[in-house]
Amino acid sequence: MASILSHTDGGLITAENCALVFIDHQPQMSFGVGSGIDRQMLMNNVLLLAKGAKEFGVPTILTTVETESFSGPMWPQLLDVFPDQQPIERTGMNSWDTPAFRAAVAGTGKKNILISGLWTEVCITWPTLNMLSAGYNIYVVEDACAGTSPAAHDAALSRMVQAGAVRMTTVATVLE
Repeated sequence: MASILSHTDGGLITAENCALVFIDHQPQMSFGVGSGIDRQMLMNNVLLLAKGAKEFGVPTILTTVETESFSGPMWPQLLDVFPDQQPIERTGMNSWDTPAFRAAVAGTGKKNILISGLWTEVCITWPTLNMLSAGYNIYVVEDACAGTSPAAHDAALSRMVQAGAVRMTTVATVLE
């Protein structure tokens, strides 16, 4: 496996060398969270990550799935952080399958992609594996993600790490 150090600042991610993606922070997806994190703590972590990204000028992508038929709109608290940004709407669970999402990621010009979203085992794992395969370095902010059960969340994190993703936490990410 190739080293990610060449895309970092001495091994560290910085506002200049990364972008951030928020995937499916929507009411119905939140309803299905059962991975052990308190829903308020999850929201707090997501909003801390978002506000940190905005403060430091990190390019940020928002994406939602099936807002009209199933999942509902993106959390208003998250949209409040990025009021001028429209989430990329998808019809499929894998963000990477949506050309507008792929174009948005490529458009950042960054190789280090931070990811936050719901559900870890599907909507985070699948695009992570695809982006790793496409040459991106993926940093999963695991306490700003949640799965449908503790086992699903843990198995997804293990699968992504085995493929080359790096696990992060919100506070470590914002402070780094």
